[in-house]
Amino acid sequence: MRILSKTLATMAVGVVALGLAAGSAFAFTADQQQALASISAKLANLKTMHGEFIQFGPTGEKSQGKFYIERPGRILFDYDPPSKLKVKSDGKSVLVRDASMKTDDLWPLSKTPLKFLLDDQLNLAKSSRVRGVQVESDLIQVVVVDDAQFGGGTLTLFFDPSTYELRQWTVRDAQGLDTTVALYNVETGRPLSPELFKINYSGVTNRARERSLGD
Repeated sequence: MRILSKTLATMAVGVVALGLAAGSAFAFTADQQQALASISAKLANLKTMHGEFIQFGPTGEKSQGKFYIERPGRILFDYDPPSKLKVKSDGKSVLVRDASMKTDDLWPLSKTPLKFLLDDQLNLAKSSRVRGVQVESDLIQVVVVDDAQFGGGTLTLFFDPSTYELRQWTVRDAQGLDTTVALYNVETGRPLSPELFKINYSGVTNRARERSLGD
């Protein structure tokens, strides 16, 4: 599941959609509550998003590529060469395909941290998972914690304070290692091809079978 956490941070997407469950929220100031409400409203109206990303790993390694998001549930992170990694969700499952290793890893979307980025039901101000909000002149920082999905880790999202758009996020795993994803050249609201998010389940199964026979 670690590669998903990296990817998460990688994509970002932040896609913008923290589907956080309602519950007893932390006590925030009026400014913090207003920021959470404005971010939630912005994300609730965001249906599609695409652009480019740069990902920085725990030891400083750098990768980049293009991302596509269609909420709810769909995402594609397509890494530039020399990486041959693709991460996609079709709304039900998350596939991590590494063509260089000829491996396919498939998980239910509901069991991965990506569900928080792809859920279109948002209420940050009332979420028990929002543990911190910092409002500055140049950014708004929101810290999300979910022990069950992140294994004790955290997801920190960074938003533009004037537009409330998601700019960056960092995933810190249970070992305290950070993966950061920054977005740029972002466009929103344009129709995206369903083919971007399609998972060939029979192909995934066949490749897994071939690997097992080759071991």
